[in-house]
Amino acid sequence: MRSDKDNLIVNLTFDFAIEIIKCSKILQQSHAYALSNQLLRAGISIGANVREAQNAESKADFIHKMKIAAKEADEVEYYLSLIQHSEDLPTIDLPIIQIQSIIKIISKIISSSKSN
Repeated sequence: MRSDKDNLIVNLTFDFAIEIIKCSKILQQSHAYALSNQLLRAGISIGANVREAQNAESKADFIHKMKIAAKEADEVEYYLSLIQHSEDLPTIDLPIIQIQSIIKIISKIISSSKSN
């Protein structure tokens, strides 16, 4: 049985997904349904793709799944920036620093995997 207990990116993306669920709930309460749903979909997808990558069938498959996670993370960063700069949405604590760290780590994982 695989243990992700000590896997930094798996743990970070799981914790991040929890924060995204909280943000999404607040957006729903503000009737920003479309944005809430997009943020939720992309935000929880990052961790799901990172977890999938842990069971990759090959190095190429691993890199591919991590690239999908990277694209989802970029999308989430865009949505968080949009929320942050919107005057019509509530002021909420956004996990912007977390997503920036996740993007950097995933990028490093992809580049190291390519060079190995």
